[in-house]
Amino acid sequence: MALTVHIFPVLSDNYAFLLRDDATGQVATVDTPDGDAILAELERLGWGRLDLILNTHWHPDHAGGNAAIQAATGARIIGPEEVRRIATVDQVVTGGDLVMLGQTRFEVTSAPGHTLGHILYRSTADAIAFVGDTLFPLGCGRLFEGTAEQMWSSLSAIAAWPDRTVLYGAHEYTAANARFALSIDDRPEMADHAAEIFAMRERGEFTEPTVLSVEKAFNPFLRARDADDFAARRAAKDAFKG
Repeated sequence: MALTVHIFPVLSDNYAFLLRDDATGQVATVDTPDGDAILAELERLGWGRLDLILNTHWHPDHAGGNAAIQAATGARIIGPEEVRRIATVDQVVTGGDLVMLGQTRFEVTSAPGHTLGHILYRSTADAIAFVGDTLFPLGCGRLFEGTAEQMWSSLSAIAAWPDRTVLYGAHEYTAANARFALSIDDRPEMADHAAEIFAMRERGEFTEPTVLSVEKAFNPFLRARDADDFAARRAAKDAFKG
């Protein structure tokens, strides 16, 4: 594996990610939910540098630490145009663009739905993707700006990736997502999968990252039949009180 990924919890339910290209030692953070916490973790790891900030979208719990981290490290900020709503951006990227962290090549995928400009970063060589607030274990992001059709298209693009792709979502929502999944999926294997998730959370374990093959088997949003079925499921999840 040419890329080392370090995941750690910040804020109430966010995850932060520090990445190091093993060949060159270059380091990036994916999103900046808590600038102070990310800088402290970077120091604790002893990685000694931060070269890039890779934003997935503009929300404050993803780009709010940009200024503080850039001031402390000189890191270049890369992200979608929408990040300029709350922070500076040194390089604007969109679907089809490439971002290099040392020798690690990230392909950028446009993924509107949660926000209109949301993007994903994927290293095909490492079979790893950072999907922000688009996809979570057993869940997907709320439709704050985009339409159900846009989010369904974004999820379908993810579903077309190799099944072994490891997906890093940005929040610990899995227990709540599992309760909703159980309400619409009565397969015994779904019950077993949910029980495993509940046990992991009881032990204080992270449920991120996940693997695409697992999500295709259990995630109620990836298992939707079409955009209309997805829209119905997303609306049901928004109203779910379980």
